[in-house]
Amino acid sequence: MNTFDLPSAPRLLLQVELSPIQGTRFQPTGFPDVGAGTYTLPDGTEQLLVESPQSVANRLEAACWDEATNELVAPLSGLPYVRVNGTDGQLLTTSLLEAHRLNSPYIERTDFFTNVLKPAVAFDEKKPLDRSALVQALARYDVGCLLHGVFLESIAGVLRLPRAISGFIEASSIGRVETGGVKNDRVQASKDQEGGKTAAEGFGNVPFHRTEFVAKSITAYFNIDLDQVRSYRLGREMERLLFALALFKVQRFLASGLRLRTACDLAASELASKAPSGFSLPSLSQVTESLPGLIREASVHFATPAVTITTFNGAEKKKGKA
Repeated sequence: MNTFDLPSAPRLLLQVELSPIQGTRFQPTGFPDVGAGTYTLPDGTEQLLVESPQSVANRLEAACWDEATNELVAPLSGLPYVRVNGTDGQLLTTSLLEAHRLNSPYIERTDFFTNVLKPAVAFDEKKPLDRSALVQALARYDVGCLLHGVFLESIAGVLRLPRAISGFIEASSIGRVETGGVKNDRVQASKDQEGGKTAAEGFGNVPFHRTEFVAKSITAYFNIDLDQVRSYRLGREMERLLFALALFKVQRFLASGLRLRTACDLAASELASKAPSGFSLPSLSQVTESLPGLIREASVHFATPAVTITTFNGAEKKKGKA
């Protein structure tokens, strides 16, 4: 079997043990009005969600982007995506960097979305969804949507794909580390001052509370839905590319993207396949070396040129029935 032919299994399940790169404490992701995502297993074990599926999805996309050059990392050159410029011609954002990818408001309010993407998905409210047209349009303009999913709700509420790759990080047998500190005002230490110079405006010495965690183990889990990739019916070349791209995202994230926050810098042990049994993972270097050839083989599905450039002019979204 070729290294990047899809295994004959519904999903590829991967996991890897993580640990703080220094010390023992780490800071998890926080949720508005909730804080850290702690929970208790039926056996009483205290657990913690270190990184959520939505955050990991964004980090997997970020692993493909070179912030220094504002381009895809070199091995991925030739993959299709949408670049959005401002009216000054400077890069504003891309479909790779936006949380909702092609459904970003910065893409939705462009001529590309109205005049190119909408016709390409071929939605007709009087007919059943043409999933094949949707899949082909996503492959043409942003192949990452076939892995990370998309919901084109502004066109129609049925135009969606779930994630074909997902991940999250959990910590087990956790303990809390309660600390704090003070924001010092070296000019006027009192936080109850006249003339609007109060703690609410950032004046005065302001003490704060901080909760970090320790854990017996920290584990990252990844799920690549092979059945979903097969269901696209885009052919062997695209299946192999999507599979290699998914592995690249996971392995590059583990190699260079685990500084999740200032107080959460992690190191990974060896990535392991938990299902199907006996699957041999190619190394990151093998995947990296193979991707340019896989991209060329699948390029018949891509837009020409592969990178679509459009302009966001800040106009209001047009009202009306989708």
